[in-house]
Amino acid sequence: MPSNVQEQHLATISHEGRFWDVYVELDEQRTSPARGRLRFTAADQGRADSSVRTGFILIEASPEAVYGRAREFNTYQLTALLRSCLP
Repeated sequence: MPSNVQEQHLATISHEGRFWDVYVELDEQRTSPARGRLRFTAADQGRADSSVRTGFILIEASPEAVYGRAREFNTYQLTALLRSCLP
């Protein structure tokens, strides 16, 4: 992960027989407005395709607001975002 990104664990979801940890990554290069994206990391880290990211889809006035907005996603929405990132 680039050194200019902070992250916070958001949830763990299941999709197609795999568990995925969901993290909110905050872009530290942009302070106003704050920008965040989701990173999905598979529990079986040994595989090459174990981590995927969205674009910066969360844009809010502050980092706290980005984390708050991310917490509003439900499991179905997180799963849909994961599916949109997978090849």
